[in-house]
Amino acid sequence: MSKGLNIAGVTALVASFIAGTAPGGAEPYPSRHVRIITAGAGTFHDVVARHLAQHLSERWKQAVIVENQPVAGLTIGTAIAAKAAPDGYTLLLGDRTSLAAAPSLYKDLRYDPVKDLRPITLVARAPAILAVHPKVPVANLKEFIEFAKGQPDPVLFGSAGNGTFPHMTGLLFGQLADVRIQPVQFRGGGEAATALLGGHVVFTALSVPAILPQVNAGQARALVVTSNHRMPGAPDIPTASEAGLPGLESEQWVGVLVPTGTSDAIADEIGRRLVEILRNPDMRDKLRAQGAEAAPGTPAEFAAFMASETQRLKRLIQTTGLRMD
Repeated sequence: MSKGLNIAGVTALVASFIAGTAPGGAEPYPSRHVRIITAGAGTFHDVVARHLAQHLSERWKQAVIVENQPVAGLTIGTAIAAKAAPDGYTLLLGDRTSLAAAPSLYKDLRYDPVKDLRPITLVARAPAILAVHPKVPVANLKEFIEFAKGQPDPVLFGSAGNGTFPHMTGLLFGQLADVRIQPVQFRGGGEAATALLGGHVVFTALSVPAILPQVNAGQARALVVTSNHRMPGAPDIPTASEAGLPGLESEQWVGVLVPTGTSDAIADEIGRRLVEILRNPDMRDKLRAQGAEAAPGTPAEFAAFMASETQRLKRLIQTTGLRMD
């Protein structure tokens, strides 16, 4: 009889894991709305989060709400997620700034990305587009570098905030091209794009959703994409290597994490759903339309990727002398 009870218990436990519920008669997950914390409205993060929210809501039959945190390179939003209840109702769509660069940028970070957050899956990767105001008298990257070097003052660069992906991409460009730049900080990519259109800055390096519509409308001129291959959604824009500046490879990436302490059952349910969504051809097409590639994987793969990116960005931060406090 003892053996029979043990088998029954194991069967019930396995069933609860498959259903995404906690053992012991707890309510099914999710039984109320779920929130996804991410960066500001209109950013690459926001576009991806809203696609995920729609698909998760359809599968879970519960509302999935995107909560935008547009300031401080998503570090405030990440701190909120890290301190949330580990019950599966707060997901973080974090990025390379908040998860990999922040430990080297901030002396008193209010969270530890490794200790306070549990990786679920890498979601997507996307390059930046380096673009100039259309009145800047250049047609390509080589001409822009020559133009910038010929200016008496550093050229104004529209950044999406200190330590953000666009900011660090701009610093990398300045370092590799030996060009003096002056970052002008804005509250997110949307404001930086608006500043470029208004002629308040000379160039910027933003995610595809933040700048490609303006490029297509002739309001900005794209020079390169910061990846090692051209984007399917904008095949006419060369890579930096093709344009004569090898090494300017810089990709934004986003991934989903939950607070440490979240049960295996709930974490597995979230991960299973997300990977299923990211492998769906419709979702892959939506991401490609944003210049991004789906990148689903296991929690262990995501954790290893984060560790590698943390070390890579630490080296860049040390060479540029960038600090946030």
